[in-house]
Amino acid sequence: MYEVVVVGGGPAGLSAALTLGRARRSTLLLDQGTGRNAPAAAMHNFFLHDGDSPEHLRETGRRQLSAYPTVEIRDATVESATAADSGFEVVLGAGETVRCHRLLLATGVRDELPAIPGIEALWGRSVFHCPYCHGYENTGQPVAVLGGTPDRALLALQLTRFTDDLVLCTDGPAELPPPLRSALADRGVPIRTEPVEGLETQTGALTGLRFSGGAPLARSAAFVKPLLRQRSDLAGRLGCTGFDDGTIEIDEFARTSTPGVFAAGDMCRRAGLPIPLGAIALAVAAGMFAGAAVDQDLVFSDFHIPNPFAPSAA
Repeated sequence: MYEVVVVGGGPAGLSAALTLGRARRSTLLLDQGTGRNAPAAAMHNFFLHDGDSPEHLRETGRRQLSAYPTVEIRDATVESATAADSGFEVVLGAGETVRCHRLLLATGVRDELPAIPGIEALWGRSVFHCPYCHGYENTGQPVAVLGGTPDRALLALQLTRFTDDLVLCTDGPAELPPPLRSALADRGVPIRTEPVEGLETQTGALTGLRFSGGAPLARSAAFVKPLLRQRSDLAGRLGCTGFDDGTIEIDEFARTSTPGVFAAGDMCRRAGLPIPLGAIALAVAAGMFAGAAVDQDLVFSDFHIPNPFAPSAA
């Protein structure tokens, strides 16, 4: 029986497993495959790893975990997890059942992109969502921001620090607050309201946008706002409470609403945060914190000491 099973082998899961390994907790890390940032050639805004590929980070993390004898890594999917005596039973894709005292979910989210033909092939390479991850590399380039909501207009304004050649494409009529329209006009950002029909590409890179009416627009990069969807329904099946945006609610100790189940990474957030913390550096920090929180929870259990931080003790 493992003390902890960590589900998810991305930055948050690897970081949690490292913390648990250094705490000498018997830990099983279940890596369910490709992560959210796999399409990107490089990751940015992560100190010491700026420009590294996501796969390099994953391989390095797994290699470093191999130095800790209490941590086991398996490439495996999870079919189900249910509460059992003093812990959980986790059924793997191959049919094997493993047991643990605590469960730490780091299963991540997936991006549901706008329904624009060709966008999937460009995701992470010419089509992006985060200015902190990909804005700098598009300095001075012709950029489009897709979407007609106020937050898209605000992103367009934010990106004017990187380029003067910027167009807001609202994909239909948009009702933007007057202050935003004025700010866009002051910065010389034009607005195209025609529906976006498709994307022009050459050798796998974005070259422009096609509209249902009006002239095409030459662009080398576009920023969109994808919808976030849970990559796994495991948290929901375990009864973990979620928010309207689909993320799982955690408290200040990374606990979900289901006793014994913790979560880390962009799949979850605290009630006071408007969005999950999706950057890699933040996922690593969240995983380290969640791993330590699980270890501390087990310390109280190991020595039969009441946990003063337990929800029932609050």
